Amino acid sequence: MTPADLKASLLTAERVQDWLLTDGLRILLTIALAVVVRWMLHRLIKRVVRTMAAKSETREAEQLRDRSRAGRILADATAATRARHQQRTATLGSLLRSIVTVVVGLIAVLTVMSTVGIDLAPILATAGVGGVALGFGAQSVVKDFLSGVFMILEDQYGVGDVIDTGEAIGTVEEVTLRVTRLRDANGVTWYIRNGEVIRIGNLSQHHATAVVDVPVSYDEDVARVTSVIHGAAAAMAEDEAWQGRLLGTPTVAGVESITGQTMTIRVVIESSPSDKVDVQRELRQRIKTAFDAAGVKAPQVGPFGFGGFGGTGQGGGKA
Repeated sequence: MTPADLKASLLTAERVQDWLLTDGLRILLTIALAVVVRWMLHRLIKRVVRTMAAKSETREAEQLRDRSRAGRILADATAATRARHQQRTATLGSLLRSIVTVVVGLIAVLTVMSTVGIDLAPILATAGVGGVALGFGAQSVVKDFLSGVFMILEDQYGVGDVIDTGEAIGTVEEVTLRVTRLRDANGVTWYIRNGEVIRIGNLSQHHATAVVDVPVSYDEDVARVTSVIHGAAAAMAEDEAWQGRLLGTPTVAGVESITGQTMTIRVVIESSPSDKVDVQRELRQRIKTAFDAAGVKAPQVGPFGFGGFGGTGQGGGKA
């Protein structure tokens, strides 16, 4: 090796050493910092997911400690909802971890490219123009996505729930981050974008309040009719076949309205959401049977209509 070659090799070694002590060290620190940041954010997301799951389990334990029948029924009725909430929270946590990995990795790659001398101005300019165009074109998609994320976090509804979106009322068949698919009572399938939903009425969560309006003749004694209804309602509440579906004894609210020869007495009862309609039907049947046995007269049939048992529902839909 000639002296010139030896000098060139020494210069090359010195350059490599200088690069390793400057740019190489920066690249190594950038990669190490990216790994640490990713680990910390993943740990934070996991902790948040565990906290949300623990809060759900705490609420379940509090309901199970409630020795009342209503507390036990509510705990059983909402157990599937909590399990669904925990599962969806875990799914959202996995999605957030993937997003964190992509974002941190992209920032690290751009930092390394800048360190090695690659001009990022054209790349960032192109990305900026593309981002602006994508922002204008896909802003509704971003809105739908963010709405879906918050919907999952808050567990507003899930598959199998009956919901009122304002545009349609039906049973939820599929929930994604962008759209919700539900089927109404006529069999029509609705695809509703999450970002377009302003309000949600969930008719399947917690408990349902069923209201049964009982019409009787205006000439009937209110105290007597109320006593008959109380007896029928109490018998239903004590029936073992209905003890797991009622959240308490039906309450006779009193005279709701008087129209012509018809006096309407309202009965209120709380039940699990899935049993509300069945509870209303059974209560009407029992009251009708009790009225027949006690001789309670129905309202007289007018020329433009007729009396009958009515009912509405609150918290669990319309009957």
